[in-house]
Formats: sequence, structure tokens, C-alpha cells
Amino acid sequence: MSVGADRDRESELSRPTAGQVEIPVDAICVGCGRIRVKRVRLENVDQKPTVDPAALEATDLTPFKRVCHPCEGATWWKPVAVLSGLLDNEGESA
Repeated sequence: MSVGADRDRESELSRPTAGQVEIPVDAICVGCGRIRVKRVRLENVDQKPTVDPAALEATDLTPFKRVCHPCEGATWWKPVAVLSGLLDNEGESA
């Protein structure tokens, strides 16, 4: 399993499989160990919707359920990083 310094997280975030709303996180599938950018609602990771996403750490977030295509079904994903840099980029393009 590699964290992948050469990954293009912005490209991953733009894919429909990342989700369409809320904060971008790097998350690891507990089934296959694949790490991908996913979007997650704050409520789905036990956070209040009013919290500032840029102030969060991955350890503040609980696992959430999403589809993992290699696992061929819904699995649990564990956040490993809040991608605050991608949050900043979204604010610039808005």
C-alpha cells in the first residue's frame, strides 16, 4: 500500500466516484486498502455541520460507508487526511 506522492488528488476529486458535496478527504478502504479522495458530509463523520473543515484533522473523523469499486460494494472508509489544500482550491474557483 502506498500513500502515493505522485497521485493527482485534484483529478481524483473531480471524478463522480469521489462524491459531489462536502469536504474532501483521503480515505483508505478497510476492505482492500486502496486510498482515494472521497467527499464526505460532516454529519457522516460525527462532526457538526457548522464546524470549519479546515480546522479538522483525520483523527477527528469517524469511518464512513461508500462504494469501493474493486471490492464491488459498499465498504467502510477510514479518513487518513483532510485535504484542506483542495478546500482552498475550491474557494478560488468559486
